[in-house]
Amino acid sequence: MKRKINKLIYYVLKFLISLWMYFDSRKYMHYYNQLLRHVGMNLKGEPRFIAKSANFDDFHRITLGDRVVVSLNVYFLTHDYSFTTALIAIDEKPKTDIGIFRDIVVGDNVFIGMNSIILPGTTIGNNVIVGAGSVVRGNIPENSIVAGNPATVIGDIREYAHKTKSRSNQEVIIDKK
Repeated sequence: MKRKINKLIYYVLKFLISLWMYFDSRKYMHYYNQLLRHVGMNLKGEPRFIAKSANFDDFHRITLGDRVVVSLNVYFLTHDYSFTTALIAIDEKPKTDIGIFRDIVVGDNVFIGMNSIILPGTTIGNNVIVGAGSVVRGNIPENSIVAGNPATVIGDIREYAHKTKSRSNQEVIIDKK
């Protein structure tokens, strides 16, 4: 019951904090980071932005690094109950559901694109871009760009930065906030 009350309090406070996003996104993130720490998430530094529609399974099993950006509708799943389904398929029905729980660790300077799913046991290194709609599992090496289902390395973030920077006809917008 205590866990349900804590979740309810989290969602009420998250809603109230999310109202700041429409006026001052920096203040929104300041208060949201405080809330995430309060509910047990391990923040190593200050995430740059976390969309209010991001979903976290078990706060205590998630670590986010400095300057992390989490886009809309990203799911962080720290549990997996598919093992129960697999056991039933081989006629070994357990007496109760069996959950496998694993931590998620996200390094510094990581961008996670919209509608991505981060699966249990995932570790994302520093300086990583996760493409929109990706399903991420396992160890993602630092300085990489990953995309797809399952997410695979499709590039190097440093090469991407140099290539994008050298495009003379590309308009670059700088956020001065």
